[in-house]
Amino acid sequence: MSQTMIDQVPVLSMAELDKADFAQAFGRSFQQFGFAMVRDHGMDQQLIDAGWAMAREFFALPEAVKRLYDAKNNGGQRGYTAFGTEIAKGARENDLKEFWHVGRDLPAGDPLAQTMPPNVWPDDMPEFQAVFAPLYREFDRVGAELLSAIALYLDLPERWFDGPIDKGNSILRLLHYPPVSPQAPGIRAGAHEDINLITLLLGAEEGGLELKDRNGNWLPVVPPPGALAINVGDMLQRLTNHLLPSTSHRVVNPPPERRGHSRYSMPFFLHLRPDFLIDALPQCVSAENPRRDPPITAHDYLTERLIEIGLIKKA
Repeated sequence: MSQTMIDQVPVLSMAELDKADFAQAFGRSFQQFGFAMVRDHGMDQQLIDAGWAMAREFFALPEAVKRLYDAKNNGGQRGYTAFGTEIAKGARENDLKEFWHVGRDLPAGDPLAQTMPPNVWPDDMPEFQAVFAPLYREFDRVGAELLSAIALYLDLPERWFDGPIDKGNSILRLLHYPPVSPQAPGIRAGAHEDINLITLLLGAEEGGLELKDRNGNWLPVVPPPGALAINVGDMLQRLTNHLLPSTSHRVVNPPPERRGHSRYSMPFFLHLRPDFLIDALPQCVSAENPRRDPPITAHDYLTERLIEIGLIKKA
């Protein structure tokens, strides 16, 4: 039997390792697994706790109230997406989840605003914005630091990613997997790879996240309390010419005795700015690893993928 992912992948501390050592360990974990776990990231735990409480309160609202903020009116990228809407690329059945998206607010008149709609907030929950706007900024800050470590690993200037992610189309997703019956099928979210650069995931109380290793085994992912699970997205895979591979992952149902419990999680999908051209870094292209993908802007790639997973309709 395979070891679990927690046995194979070290949990790295952003506080205990110096930047160069952290960058090497973090990059090696990404290169081997497409995945890493990080503690001592410095995110405000009180704000995180408030976020969990606020998410539970929102998803407990009546369906008719939640649908007042339907993300279909915002390109699938702001507000509420109802249960059973999203489907993994190539899957036959829709995922058993509902979610809310918080995105970046841009100044009025910013030329990138046409690709990023303004946020919507629940009218009856004024504290919702007061919690999730600063929590978005916390994820944004920590994500930039993690990317600076990846830059060092790739022999780029430490702050190389700061420009490409400035005003990036990043998304904070509040996820709710409602209870299912003991006889329910085994998959809550089908196997997929993320679209973005990297995903930062705060752990869920109820388990179920699994990653596929290089041998095709599905391995459970259970980060220690307070740690972040981080995975490579397809944009970083394209940028590094598959040197850092995007990881296929899924959410399976817990044992039958736990299926009556909701599962909540909070991923932050860190994106490039929409006008950034994703093209393989020269140091990642060689005779042994020729260029895999053609150049494409971050916005065009995101649009292509959102159509595939059913969040927006093809024009």
